[in-house]
Amino acid sequence: MYPLKFEPILKQTLWGGDKIISFKHLSNELPGVGESWELSGVENSESIVANGSDKGLSLSEMVRKYREELVGEANYAHFGNQFPLLIKFIDAKQDLSIQVHPSDDLAKRRHHSMGKTEMWYVVGADEGAKLRSGFSEQITPKEYKDRVYNNTITDVLQEYEIHPGDVFFLPAGRIHSIGAGAFIAEIQQTSDITYRIYDFNRTDAFGKQRELHTDLAREAINFEVLDDYRTKYDAVKNEPVELVACPYFTTSVYDMTEEIACDYSELDSFVIFICLEGKCSIVDDAQNEVELCAGETLLFPASTQDVTITPNGMVKLLETYV
Repeated sequence: MYPLKFEPILKQTLWGGDKIISFKHLSNELPGVGESWELSGVENSESIVANGSDKGLSLSEMVRKYREELVGEANYAHFGNQFPLLIKFIDAKQDLSIQVHPSDDLAKRRHHSMGKTEMWYVVGADEGAKLRSGFSEQITPKEYKDRVYNNTITDVLQEYEIHPGDVFFLPAGRIHSIGAGAFIAEIQQTSDITYRIYDFNRTDAFGKQRELHTDLAREAINFEVLDDYRTKYDAVKNEPVELVACPYFTTSVYDMTEEIACDYSELDSFVIFICLEGKCSIVDDAQNEVELCAGETLLFPASTQDVTITPNGMVKLLETYV
């Protein structure tokens, strides 16, 4: 096996902006692209290998072909032929809906699916851009429903003005939304289940409002109130800084101007690198060398023992694995 790049899956949305195409240096002129699915095993939205001898194969075909060699022994035993993570870039020109995602138990019971725990890393933010995460005050499930119907649900949500480098961890059950002007990288469980709670009474080009899932969401929501929903970390140059470690993924950021060697000999998982700024070359233990630049995502199979990252000037990467 070798390091894998994939064709991006561009998703036009009602709220999509114009940052993704230029960020990823694509020649495509598709308007209103709200999401680029960088690495996906979601049915009907599967990533396709873009390089090497397996070019043209889907991610699920790769898992079936290489099994533990690609994803790791424990991951294959747990997830079978389903790749466990979904990687996206999201560009919000308008506010996204207020939403929540179900836990594993609820998603399995209702949809025969994984739940959806996720994290956001803010890549860019227009002046005044905001994210909402969690409740700002304690409310009851009945009050939640009343506030959705009388258009005051946003009054009880915690809102944050954002800047590049901000991180938010969103366990399943946490109410949230992405605000206009936010450009983020999202790492999540492989699930496309979203309960849309409130959509600002927005209509599409045909004057139709999108479906809401207010009642389905009520059982999924964790009504606990926290003091602060942001993930705090100390930014350090030229060494990995862990941002999130949860049962579903571990993610670190690399802010580099110097070469770094990564030892994965004890890790029973694939490793994903998401390039946020700059460019670099990465060489694995089999001497496969890949160039990676801003907007690109790279998957190293679990059989990889070590990699060496050499920045071309400055580079910023996210590293994630299960």
